[in-house]
Order: sequence, then structure tokens, then C-alpha cells
Amino acid sequence: MLRELSIKDFAIIDQLHVPFKEGLTVLTGETGAGKSIIIDAIQLLAGGRGSVEFVKHGAKKALLEGLFSLEDPKHPVYKIAESYGVEIDEDIVILHRTISHSGKSICRVNGSLVTLAILKEFGRVLIDIHTQHETQSLMNQELHIELLDLFDQDGIGQALSEYHDMYRQWKKVKDRLVHLQSNEQEIIQRLDLLTFQLNELQEAELVPNEDVELNEEREKLSHAEKIYAGVTEAYKALSTEQRANDWLAMAQTSLLDASEYDTDLTDVKNTYMEAFYMIEDVTYQLRDYLDQFEFNPDRLNLIESRLNELYRLMRKYGTSVNEMLEYQAKISDEIEQLEDRDGSLTRLKQDVEDKVRDAALEAEHIHDLRIKAKKALEVAIRQELADLYLEKADFKVDITKKQDLTQLRKNNIDQVKLGVNGNDVVQFLLSTNPGEPIKPLNKVASGGELSRIMLALKKIFAKHQGITSVIFDEVDTGVSGRVAQAIAEKIGSIADGSQVLCITHLPQVAAMADTHILIEKQQTDDHTFTTVTELPAESRTDELARMMTGKEITDTSRAHAVSLIDYADAYKRQQN
Repeated sequence: MLRELSIKDFAIIDQLHVPFKEGLTVLTGETGAGKSIIIDAIQLLAGGRGSVEFVKHGAKKALLEGLFSLEDPKHPVYKIAESYGVEIDEDIVILHRTISHSGKSICRVNGSLVTLAILKEFGRVLIDIHTQHETQSLMNQELHIELLDLFDQDGIGQALSEYHDMYRQWKKVKDRLVHLQSNEQEIIQRLDLLTFQLNELQEAELVPNEDVELNEEREKLSHAEKIYAGVTEAYKALSTEQRANDWLAMAQTSLLDASEYDTDLTDVKNTYMEAFYMIEDVTYQLRDYLDQFEFNPDRLNLIESRLNELYRLMRKYGTSVNEMLEYQAKISDEIEQLEDRDGSLTRLKQDVEDKVRDAALEAEHIHDLRIKAKKALEVAIRQELADLYLEKADFKVDITKKQDLTQLRKNNIDQVKLGVNGNDVVQFLLSTNPGEPIKPLNKVASGGELSRIMLALKKIFAKHQGITSVIFDEVDTGVSGRVAQAIAEKIGSIADGSQVLCITHLPQVAAMADTHILIEKQQTDDHTFTTVTELPAESRTDELARMMTGKEITDTSRAHAVSLIDYADAYKRQQN
């Protein structure tokens, strides 16, 4: 859920820090006070399109930050964070966005810089915003199949996951087949190029790690004189007469004699003896090294020549010998496939046929699951619509197949056109009045009806979507009376066990709030700013009364406000 929202120099807001709680939080206030500006800020945090117009006049930049807490360890935001290398500690996600007066936008998630597109991915699974205009998304038929699948996540969701794997495999093999069947001249040219490259690499007789080993040997040979001089000097310093070993032997003899008379010298003597023999062993190793040392200028020339050849090849085939060997193996396989084009085509065609049959079978299984799920969804939606005084409405989910996949034959396998969601086309149909034919939503639903349909769908899908915060921005516009009360109860039930933020002008909705926040616009001689106040119980009553009558609060409106709050409290107790 959204725990805290910080806004600075945004539109008419100087600086705001708003804590949010669970349940239903209602935001009310006069028109123009800044309620929708707060929702605009949240939309921008969720990756919405920004504009320099949002930066407060005279400020250099607008700052937005939202802190979200995660209660579900399987929340989809974890997978998104992992894919982009964003760390989530203590189940907290902080979205940050800065918009400068020049139009530049900087986005961060938990302190990590991200692109606006990535911020939008995070926002998509954390915030679900509905405005009085966004109900139009219900008119998008392409979303209907996703909503149906969401309704039966355990059944359709699992089957769809398996289908997606089959679909991707089929598309991958099909693309390879199409590529192999493409222009013959391109294939011949490709084969000539790969053959030339393979011959060049084979003639080089590459050896794994050859470049690394040759560089090490060149380094040694290039400094042979310094190495020989250094080792010789070290050997002489140790072994020639009156040098280190003679003095060390003398010290050994003296220490042995002294230790015979004082046992306290035993440990010192033993340590010295170990060191003496180690230095003596080093002297022998230096002598052997000098006896075997050879400097071969011809070998250095050969190494330089070989490395020059390898570097020339690296400019074309890889940054190391090992990478070039990998490329050599890769093009060798491709050449074999191109030379055996007819055989490869036959095998790929069979592979495509096998995979499309598997995907088609799974698509048929998903179709059956959707038919079963649609009946349950229709019943659930009709019940929700009845609660919203659309009891005469008839809601149906129409599912049609794009193709008949039950009789796949070898001669029509190429005509199969499965989609990423299977073989189905899903459309929501509605009739709001008895006797009227059932039609697509965009042909029958008015604005007020569409708001109620959206709430009905949201009531059903809220528990499936895993969204952290649901936000309604004046979705109750254009309704009143008993419908307004029904909408209030529906929004309240959506908030049960989750978090809903709602901007409203309906006192019925405001009465249902667990937390009531008043947004006010304040003005001085040369300054306009917005304030946010969480209302205590007695102030809530006055605010609801004001919403009913305007600025003047009467005893009647106050009494009506009290009755609305009492009714809302009783309704919530009954739901629990």
C-alpha cells in the first residue's frame, strides 16, 4: 500500500507530506483546491507523461516521492525489481521522480536510476488509477480477454503460462524455417561468407588460451637480460665467498654453541635453522635457474609474428582466441545446416508441425477453461450490477474461436494463426434495459452506467490483480440518490482489506471513509498554495454537511451528515 506521498513545487503545491492508511481514504474539497493535482502527482510517480507545466511557477524543479509497503511476498513487483537489478529491503519500494523546468525527468526506484519506461512497469503493479475518463478503457475489447483470464488465475493462468512456453517455442522454430526458406541468393552469399571465415580460422590452427600464454612468454623473453642479471646478482650475493651464506653459516654455528648452555635459545635456534635451510634451498634453485636459462631471439620474433596474426583475426571474429573458437564452432554448425538445407527444411517443418499441434491442443484446453470461467464471471458481474441498481441489466461474455483447430491436417498446418493469448476472441456484452438486444459495451453504456460497470469489475478483480493501491478520481460523477449510496458501498467493499484512495463530491462516498482528508486552497496577496488536513470525527460531520448544501451549514444538513456516517459505520460492521 501507499504509505507516504511527498510533493514539492508541483503545480500550486509548495510542499506536502501526506501519510496514508489502509482501508478507504477519501479526499474532498472545493473544486480547484488541488485534489486532482495530488492524483496527477501519483500518476507521474507511476510513470505517467510529465510536462514542464507541472513545475510550480518560479521553481527549478518539481519533486515527487512515494513510499510503498508490500504485504505479499509474492507481489509481482519483486520479479520486476529482480529483472532490473533493483534491491528491495524490508519490503519497501520508494518511487522518486524529478521534473525540471527544462522538461528533463529523472526517475529512481529505491535509489537506483531507471528509465521512465521501467518506472512505469513498477507503477503498473503498485498503483491502479481510475478517473472519470479512464472508464473508457473498458471499451477496449483487447483488454476483455485479459480480464477474463485474471478472473480464473488458478485455472486459466496456469494453463496460459504453459501455453506461452509452447507458443514461444513454436514461433522460434517457425521463424527459423521462414529464414531458411527465404531468398536463395541470400543463402548462397551467406554460405560463401561463412565458408571463407571458417577456412581462415581453421588455417590459423587456434589453440585455447593461446593468446594469454603467448603474451606471458613474450613478456618473459622481452625482459630476458634484466631477469638474468637480477637472478645472477641474487645468486652471487648469497653464494660467493664472504657473502650471505658464509655469514649465515657462521651465525648458525654460533647460535648452536650458545643454545647448548641456555635452553631459552632453543626456539630462536629452531626458527633460525628453518630460515637458514630455506635460504640455502633458494640458493640451489637460483643456481639451477641460471644453468637452464636460455634466451632465444628467434623465438621472440615468432611470438610477435603469431600475436600479430591473432590480433588481426580478433578484429573480425572476437576479442580473444577462446571467443574466436566459439565463433568458429557456431559458423561450422550454420554451414552444415545451410549445406544440408533440404534436410534441415524437412526437419524444421516437422518440428514446426509438432510444436503448433502442442500449442493448438493447449489453446483448446484454455478455450474450455474460458467457457467455464465466463459463466461464473457473468453471474458475479450481474450480482454486482444488481447491487448498483442495474438489476435489469444482462451481462454476457462472448467467446469465439479465430480458427477451428480440432481438425488440424498436414496440408493446412501453415494456415494456423495462434495468438499470444491462444485462439480466442473475447468481448463483453451488455443490455441495460429489458427488451433491448445485448450489444458490445461501447454501443449501450452511458457515462453513469459505465462507471457502475467499472466498479462492478473492479470489485471482482481487485483481489486478483495484486495491486497495492487503488485510486478513484471522481468516478462517481453524474450519479445521485440511491445509486450514489450503492456506489459508496461498492467502493467501501473494494477497500475492505486493501487500500483505496478516492476523490469524490458525493457525501455518501465521503461518509464511508476510514480516513477523511480535506484539501484546501489558501491564498495570500501574492501566493497560492494547497493544504492537506486529516479530519477528526466532528470536522467530518461539518465537511459532509458542506458537501450537501454548499458553504452554509444548516442543522438539517449536519443531522443528515450524522445519519450518513452512522449508516456507513453500520454497513461496514455488517460487512465484517
